[in-house]
Amino acid sequence: MTTPVDNAAGRRVIHRAWLVAAITMGALIAAAGFRSSTGALLEPIEQDFGWSRATTSGAVSLNLVIYGLTAPFAAALMERFGVRRVVAASLTLVSAGSGLTLVMTESWQLWLLWGFAVGVGTGSLALVFGAIVANRWFVRHRGVVIGVFSAASSTGQLVFLPAIAHLADGPGWRWAAGLVAVFALVLVPLVLLLMRDHPADVGTTAYGAVPVVEPDPAALPPAATGRPEPAARLAVRTLRESSRSRTFWILFVTFWICGWSTNGLIGTHFIPAAHDHGMPQTTSASLLALIGIFDIVGTIASGWLTDRVDSRYLLFAYYLLRGLSLLTVPWLLAATVHPSLFVFIVFYGLDWVATVPPTVALCREHFGVERAGVVFGWVFAAHMVGAGVAASFAGWVRQVEGDYQAAWLTAGGLCLGAAVLCLMIPRLARAPLNAGSSAAA
Repeated sequence: MTTPVDNAAGRRVIHRAWLVAAITMGALIAAAGFRSSTGALLEPIEQDFGWSRATTSGAVSLNLVIYGLTAPFAAALMERFGVRRVVAASLTLVSAGSGLTLVMTESWQLWLLWGFAVGVGTGSLALVFGAIVANRWFVRHRGVVIGVFSAASSTGQLVFLPAIAHLADGPGWRWAAGLVAVFALVLVPLVLLLMRDHPADVGTTAYGAVPVVEPDPAALPPAATGRPEPAARLAVRTLRESSRSRTFWILFVTFWICGWSTNGLIGTHFIPAAHDHGMPQTTSASLLALIGIFDIVGTIASGWLTDRVDSRYLLFAYYLLRGLSLLTVPWLLAATVHPSLFVFIVFYGLDWVATVPPTVALCREHFGVERAGVVFGWVFAAHMVGAGVAASFAGWVRQVEGDYQAAWLTAGGLCLGAAVLCLMIPRLARAPLNAGSSAAA
């Protein structure tokens, strides 16, 4: 049932996988929208309540940590209770966390709502969620779909951030927080109505799956044998088993470096670093937004390439070029935007999360379709931890040295090391393992 033709009526219909993908994209955009809104809401909230920057930024830092650590456990929950239930609950939690900020009065409530509630909710709707949906519902165009899901973070920022900033400067930050709460809540009934855990739940197969005598593991849920394993135990067991694999540790370390060089360094410190060179903050913020625009193009293109090129070589090229570009940043930043800096912005946007589709593909190939989500959850957690460490490290470098040069050079060197590590991932000499198979290499 991979063609769009309805044999009974002779009509062309849309494969259910595309409806599931559309709902997934909406949920990812909603989660990314709130995460991108916190920067625009910091100052209005501080002015309203008289709280310090340490208080508000601490809540955001807690959000990032919870966001990253939630991912592997959320993947296990999706395996245990189903994608539809977990996604609906997560969107409800995001809506509640954002909406309840409208009535908060104490700083600890901001930490609880922004840091914990929204951290858990958005962490459950991270790239791990998109990887699980793509692996289960798509065989054909799987890499492109993962690329589209990966670009959702940039889409969420582009869609929500201008509106949130406008509302925060006009009617007030509560209107902005309310926008996110309403959008997330509206998606809940759509998820419950249209989302399904597996293609077999609606009597179909994954898009592009070839009919075979034995069921396609991407289309069928794992057979239930006895009492289901608790989600937390599944996440920890998957980590223990996958940690015996060299491939896992290479993906873990390289994605840690990916987070270091993107969210941690560029995402956090590009604007103040450019301001150190005399560039107005409005200009540097526009350049950062431009990175987000090109990120959409680059990630979708990377997904297309992942369907056709060895993922190890793609990661090698991405990290190598990223590392070389970071080494040039200290000599590119200036008071104005010149052609060389613009070229860097375009390139870095194209490369921003281009690493996601091939990393997800390697998780699937080496650890099986069903376990790939939880494995990628742990790899993604490394990404966010790396981002957190880089944000602190770059800030320390700026304080001690008076500039960011050592931070740029360190990140560039780490990316070059990641490129070499990717070539050490063994090539599978057989078909991808089934969900129950042991990790390769």
